[in-house]
Amino acid sequence: MFEHEIQQQYAAELMRVAAAERLARQAAKDRRAARRTDRRAARTSGQNASEGPVSSLRNRLARAA
Repeated sequence: MFEHEIQQQYAAELMRVAAAERLARQAAKDRRAARRTDRRAARTSGQNASEGPVSSLRNRLARAA
């Protein structure tokens, strides 16, 4: 009887681990979908929501002597 109880606990633990992995995969999938939606919305509105401001030309050129 003891072996049966151990097996039941092991099976229950496997089910918990599988559920946690499914939840993690779903969360990652939802985050990717949200990023795609944000990018698509930014593209249609003409903005780049996920990107910062571009530096000016002045900052990129070396100073003259």
